[in-house]
Amino acid sequence: MERRHLERAVMAALWDSRDALTAQDLVGRVGDPAPAVTTVLTVLARLRRKGLVGRTRIGRRDAYAPTLAREQVAAAAMLSALDDTRDRALALSRFVDEVPPDDVEALRRALSRRRTPGQR
Repeated sequence: MERRHLERAVMAALWDSRDALTAQDLVGRVGDPAPAVTTVLTVLARLRRKGLVGRTRIGRRDAYAPTLAREQVAAAAMLSALDDTRDRALALSRFVDEVPPDDVEALRRALSRRRTPGQR
């Protein structure tokens, strides 16, 4: 399994869990075939450096939980992609053209709630 895919699988498993998970817990949840525990630990260390995962001690093992909600990470990824373009207006226009109809109304509601500078 490629690194980025494994990172996403680990994050998805952590977001879907109500409790913090150990690396061993994650092994059975992130791939088929299951990655080695050492591979999962490497991914968790990388995710910790990125600030996406926190670590706590439970007994003799470390347990991991997301530090940000899935939606926060998705929003940050969208903003990062927007930052990578030379023409933000064109990128936004193309994005809006591709938004599925069900999401158009959600986008309208979100934009209507947004306050502009100077607005109370």
